[in-house]
Amino acid sequence: MTRVMLIHPRREDVLGQSILRPLPSAQCRSVGPFVFFDHMLEQDYPPGSGLNIGQHPHIGLSTLTYLFEGQLQHKDSLGSDQLVKPGDVSWMTAGQAVAHVERTPAQLRQSGSRLHGLQLWLALPAAQEQGAASYSHTPADALPRSLALGVDICLVAGSGFCLESPVPVPSPTLCAELRLVAGASLVIPVEHRERALYLIDGEALLDDQPLPPRSMAVLPEGEILTLSACDECHLILVGGEPLGPRRMYWNFVASDPALIELARERWKRHDWPQVPGETERIELPD
Repeated sequence: MTRVMLIHPRREDVLGQSILRPLPSAQCRSVGPFVFFDHMLEQDYPPGSGLNIGQHPHIGLSTLTYLFEGQLQHKDSLGSDQLVKPGDVSWMTAGQAVAHVERTPAQLRQSGSRLHGLQLWLALPAAQEQGAASYSHTPADALPRSLALGVDICLVAGSGFCLESPVPVPSPTLCAELRLVAGASLVIPVEHRERALYLIDGEALLDDQPLPPRSMAVLPEGEILTLSACDECHLILVGGEPLGPRRMYWNFVASDPALIELARERWKRHDWPQVPGETERIELPD
């Protein structure tokens, strides 16, 4: 696969949840506005346990949480308190300052649960980095879909394949969930300048070359490629218009490193919007 950049993600552990992270990498820092891509691997939580990511800050980005299995409770410093189910889009825009928590709902902590999904970060246009924070929740049945010839496309965010998601993206964006039956094929058009495919499950070919499972294939700009399913497969396609280089430190993203330093100091001295009802917080890394 000479024209395609392959990224083999590194494995990480986030408070007990195993993830694969292809972005950012040494090979590729971003794809369109996407600067961070976490695949939360399938994980069974026994009764009495669950994911619990405590109060932490963000600037300069939007977070997109999209689950395949399980549920999460999202709470933020805007007062949002939202149950996120499979197929929903939880979209939080940080702007100049927001804090949030994400945890397994209390009912599932009692019974035990299984979690599998994605959390993606999208950089904000420079003019919006210091804007107001916001939150929106889009239920699964509000997302546009196309089903034809064994190809099921769900437009999670942005636009593509003659579909447009209601998720309020601030710049040209593509995020689509693709499911293909064995023998089906899909032409990946050049609607967006930058694009990347991530194979979650199954076996697939990209222009007759095998697509390694759970790896990201960054597609060449301006070239049409064909995705073919060897068996039933599940993929995510992301892309859009690049926004220029971004600095990243911990949970902070900015075009100006001074904004990151300011955010560090504010969080350190507890000068930050707080999530109602939350007292514990995650401190800055050493």
